[in-house]
Amino acid sequence: MDIAIVGLPQSGKTATFNALTSGHATTEGGSAGPVQVGVVKVVDQRLSVLGQMYHPRKVVYAEIKFWDLPPAPAEKTQRNQVLSGRHRNILQGADSLLLVVRAFEDDLQGEAHVAGDLSEMLNELALADLETLERAEARFTDALKKTRPAERPAVQSQADAVHKAKGALESGVRMRQQDLTVSERAALTDYQLLTDKPIIIAFNTGESGDAPSLSGLELSADMAEGLGEVQLCARLEEDLALMSDDEAEEFRDALGIAESAIERVKQVCYDTVGLVSFLTVGDDEVRAWPVPQGIPALDAAGTIHTDFTRGFIRAEVIHYDDLVRCGSVAQGRKEGVLRSEGKTYPVKDGDVINFLVNV
Repeated sequence: MDIAIVGLPQSGKTATFNALTSGHATTEGGSAGPVQVGVVKVVDQRLSVLGQMYHPRKVVYAEIKFWDLPPAPAEKTQRNQVLSGRHRNILQGADSLLLVVRAFEDDLQGEAHVAGDLSEMLNELALADLETLERAEARFTDALKKTRPAERPAVQSQADAVHKAKGALESGVRMRQQDLTVSERAALTDYQLLTDKPIIIAFNTGESGDAPSLSGLELSADMAEGLGEVQLCARLEEDLALMSDDEAEEFRDALGIAESAIERVKQVCYDTVGLVSFLTVGDDEVRAWPVPQGIPALDAAGTIHTDFTRGFIRAEVIHYDDLVRCGSVAQGRKEGVLRSEGKTYPVKDGDVINFLVNV
């Protein structure tokens, strides 16, 4: 899963990135500044338990790749980071956007304007999509004049989808919230519209004080609907990320912090994007595979290898809880909790699956 981090200047965007990646980042240089890229593991305690059961050669955790784009050049009139130009393809290719909102007072910046800053960023995303759809609409207007009559209905249906989405955006409804048919969404897929992506709001708080929430902000229903949210103190988490695990745990205990905010961010990312993890076990490896919730078993098999899709026979499924209770797949089979499922079985979080394939 790729997540692009977006934030207004001085919002703590890069501090959030540093906290998430614990300094394990690389850069992609360029004339407008480097793009920071960090890959982090998604801690899943179930893998630790299964590792103790199977003693595999390796345990493979799911990963999230975070992208921290450089801020807009000083001559840019927009306060937001670059939403167009050379970095637009990174935003378009991301699975989700993490919007960092300053929720702390600062000697230089003064009081935080949480609702205003969040609205500004969401509006910037919508404006970027409107520009894309306006260009597409103009192309379709020209194309319809040149299209042969037999081909015109197909082109017209795509043009209608663009026109409908553009009108709803102008009314303040993000792409992800729009009432579109399956065919209309398919017609718009190639545009990789930013407001069609899952969006997580990270409220960057101070070390003390109340943390804001979406429900407490005066946002329109269309603007707030479907957003994920999480609160963290990026500066504190950035410092903790540089400590050893024991030092960080001791520091959290001293501050009365029950859990890592970074792990909360990862979980909210999963929940907002709609991902679950199915698991595979064996002597070679124990592994978590992130997939969309409810994905058919046939498509889940294809995440392991495309040949598994072509040669799919069936899936042997046992839930993690049942496997741990039984102690082995063989015992699960005896107790009747190991099931054989077909291609259309909707995969659930915590399913331990062995795909039987003909390759």
